[in-house]
Amino acid sequence: MSRDPEAQLFHPRDPLRALVLLTRLPVAGADGQRGAASAWAWPVAGLVVGGLAGGLAWLALLVGFTPAMAAGLALGAGMVMTGALHEDGLADCADGFWGGHAVERRLEIMKDSRIGAYGVLALIFTTGLRWLALTALIEAGALWAAVLVPAALSRAAMAGVMATLPFAREDGLARHVGRPATTATGVAFVLAALATVGLSGIAGVAAIVATTGAAIGVTMLARAKIGGQTGDVLGATQQLSDLSALLALAVFVSP
Repeated sequence: MSRDPEAQLFHPRDPLRALVLLTRLPVAGADGQRGAASAWAWPVAGLVVGGLAGGLAWLALLVGFTPAMAAGLALGAGMVMTGALHEDGLADCADGFWGGHAVERRLEIMKDSRIGAYGVLALIFTTGLRWLALTALIEAGALWAAVLVPAALSRAAMAGVMATLPFAREDGLARHVGRPATTATGVAFVLAALATVGLSGIAGVAAIVATTGAAIGVTMLARAKIGGQTGDVLGATQQLSDLSALLALAVFVSP
């Protein structure tokens, strides 16, 4: 049997590698090997981020913060832990997709570190809705489902989009990471789905459907606008899938 880590479908260190790739958390004993081959563990990384953010929100509630304050702290903690990597991707996609009239120009805008009006508005819109939905879920007593379910599902959605779309450019983060195998993508979805149903029951089914719809929408839009995927497209996938899951949960769980 080959000992080459690339030849293994699953590797015990993949969850650590997923944390290194998708977060800014200090992870001992991890490395940058395998890239997209570790995509099956991306929902695990999401659960870690969501769990830490939820822990902060729980402590905030414990000392008397309002649900809205706790929700804001949870969102902020998530951004810090991920280095706002996904938010940056959403803003870049909004600027590029609607700021350019040709594929080359759109990709050029997306690579620019500056943010434009479309990017700012996209972040305001999505962050505001996430904050409102998370607040409603905390008020309904569903804090842990609210922070864990979208975090897991949105990372599985990233793996699905990455496996589906070709690369839009010859360089960049997405090409460096690679494309996950179908099996790894399927395992990511199964893990996220099991966590979702276990944490939120029938409401989780709505979250799964909503997340899948968001991922399909991003896939179709990215294919039409730039012909494939980039790291920014994956970031936008995470943000819009997270928002969709939160909204679905809020509809079914909130009184």
